[in-house]
Amino acid sequence: MFTKAIHSNNAPKAIGPYSPAVKLGDFVYLSGQLPVDPETGSIVEGGVQEQAYQVLKNMEALLAEMNLEMRHIVKTTVFMTDLSGFELMNEIYSTYFADPYPARSTVEVKALPKGALVEIEAIVIDTLLYEQQFAQQHNHGDSCGCGSEDGCGCGDEGCGDSCGCGSEEESCTDGTCCG
Repeated sequence: MFTKAIHSNNAPKAIGPYSPAVKLGDFVYLSGQLPVDPETGSIVEGGVQEQAYQVLKNMEALLAEMNLEMRHIVKTTVFMTDLSGFELMNEIYSTYFADPYPARSTVEVKALPKGALVEIEAIVIDTLLYEQQFAQQHNHGDSCGCGSEDGCGCGDEGCGDSCGCGSEEESCTDGTCCG
């Protein structure tokens, strides 16, 4: 059923009968990542911030195996053994994501494997193919005017950055972009 299981030498191996990530079509499901150092196989020393940092590094390493980035994450679930560390975790979490942030749930749990303080799982959308197609359709330079009949895909809905005019200063004149 899965397209494939995803593993990385730069992320810890699964500690049970599960895959660190699985890809099905454009969807990637990252299993809960623990703050395990992939070199030692042990939980990193320190508190919530050090552990959150390692968890996010592990997630980044798995995504890199598919040429994906943190921006492809659309939903996370954060599990913490003590929500009093929520703000500390957020300080690290916020350095890995940009607006628009993924949807997120954060829950307190009694315990996590290996005595971890934090674990994060994620749902990811692989949009690389769509991004490439969009770039090809909208990267025609001066030859693509809005409303043009050359099949650039810009349509007649107006001009602006979506036509690939090359700069924000260029504007729509007489129904075409870029002069």
